[in-house]
Amino acid sequence: MKDISNKGALIPVKGGVRKTILEFAKSLLREGVFDGILISMRVPAKDSYAWVLIKDPSFIDKATPLAPIIAVQGAKALKSFTRKGKGSMKIAAVMRPCEIRATVELVKLNQIHLENITLISIDCPGALPMSYYIKNPEDGEKDFNDLFSGKDRTVSTRAVCQICDHFSILPSCDLHFGLTGEEGEGVFLIPNSEKGERILKEMKIKSSETLTDWKNSVKELIEERKKQRAERFQEVKSMVAGFDSMLDTFAKCIGCHNCQSACPICYCRLCYFDSAVSKQDSDFILQKARRRGGISFPVDRILFHVGRMSHMSLSCVSCGVCSDACPVSIPVADVFSYVADQTQGTFEYRSGEDIEEAIPVAQYQLEEVRGVEELIKQAEE
Repeated sequence: MKDISNKGALIPVKGGVRKTILEFAKSLLREGVFDGILISMRVPAKDSYAWVLIKDPSFIDKATPLAPIIAVQGAKALKSFTRKGKGSMKIAAVMRPCEIRATVELVKLNQIHLENITLISIDCPGALPMSYYIKNPEDGEKDFNDLFSGKDRTVSTRAVCQICDHFSILPSCDLHFGLTGEEGEGVFLIPNSEKGERILKEMKIKSSETLTDWKNSVKELIEERKKQRAERFQEVKSMVAGFDSMLDTFAKCIGCHNCQSACPICYCRLCYFDSAVSKQDSDFILQKARRRGGISFPVDRILFHVGRMSHMSLSCVSCGVCSDACPVSIPVADVFSYVADQTQGTFEYRSGEDIEEAIPVAQYQLEEVRGVEELIKQAEE
């Protein structure tokens, strides 16, 4: 995994952090560095956000570098442009770190191609819970603006955001905006790849500022988040320890599969659990009910969640959209983040970090295959 950059350019804040970042995005289009900018924009009803591909610089002012909520995970939006190939347009995607991590995992799964894509990330303060935002979007906008600008760090973000230790620059991003604290101090623009360095060169921006203080503040917050993460996972552990605990945790599940639909890693066009193969006819359900003495609906809800965990926990980036999508407020993201921490830890794998590192069990080394052969022989004997 390559080292993070040690130098960056300090961009003076004019009119707020949001406007400063948007002005840079606008200049990228004006100078012809990119054909389009993929960025979030508030919908006309002003109660949600959508991803838009902007080609006209004059429309950039209507966008936002980080939306208060994650209505659609950015990696899902980016996948729609590149799933069938690299495309001809040069696009800059402005996304949260968790969205870039999901993008990296989808690259490994051949769902996204990055040849003509530049990934731009921003120090993320977290996102607001969807349920809170939709009750009063204007209050949500104000709260998030205060949080993003550094005026108020007490705004309550989603549970997974509060324990996220991947909120800043990643080895997989090309350019990163490092927020230095209170508005007025400026923001760091950090090149983090050959693509990033080439862009700054085209824009005639020199990355000569030392990042030591910013890196130290990020490191300090990461350590704090790791402690909070460990404490939270101790609580979540009891929620999935055994079948009965799983039954209690997912007791309110209505089988809508919203968590699967929102998840960027669940990329299959048709999920097994939505296919005709998994649909049980009435006779089979009746037999099962007689055998057990009763049955709850939807049937096999635990099988669905455990099956989904087994499919995607190695690539889970703890973006939290599954919990936002749940209509009955099951802490799906907490559970999946905990399970992902266990499975990824087993394989010494960190999802979304190193684009060159294959997903465990998706690619085998020859010695690993031989090891499986030995296990089979031992079992046969």
